Amino acid sequence: MRMLIMGPPGAGKGTQAKGVAAHYGVPAISTGDIFRANISQGTELGRQVQQIMASGGYVGDDITNAIVADRLAEEDTRNGFLLDGYPRTLGQVAALDGLLAEQQTALDAVLVLTADTDELVARLLRRAETEGREDDTEEAIRVRQKVYAEETAPLLDVYRERGLLVEVDGLGAVGEVADRIFEQLPR
Repeated sequence: MRMLIMGPPGAGKGTQAKGVAAHYGVPAISTGDIFRANISQGTELGRQVQQIMASGGYVGDDITNAIVADRLAEEDTRNGFLLDGYPRTLGQVAALDGLLAEQQTALDAVLVLTADTDELVARLLRRAETEGREDDTEEAIRVRQKVYAEETAPLLDVYRERGLLVEVDGLGAVGEVADRIFEQLPR
């Protein structure tokens, strides 16, 4: 299974990605986790990414495409993957299409978790307190929600036109959301 999980920041993509990936026996690949690892390790990439994330922005296509290409070249993705946080722009869609074409494969599904913006802001502020995420200020959260609505949400139409989109309500208990996901995805 080769798939994407999409949705606004705070919709539960990371939480659900782990369960979905485990179900299909593929790695869950989060660009956010890759970026945060680089920040914590103090790499050059980490320093660049930290400045961008602290302002609520998204990391540019060049950096993100290169990171994803490197990760999808690893052996554990041969039988599939679940990408979380990528693609976020039309340029990234084109880059992913090119990578998959080179591998002579294609996406099987694009799962999108939907949720109310104000509920997501409240959820992310609670997460910021419990996990100590410095990049989750209310202002930065609202900027990310706006950027998602303007830049990433339009990608859903691309995948809808390709017949790949699976929409699921992302609000509720983790198990309830997982049940809704597996009702919609192929077993």
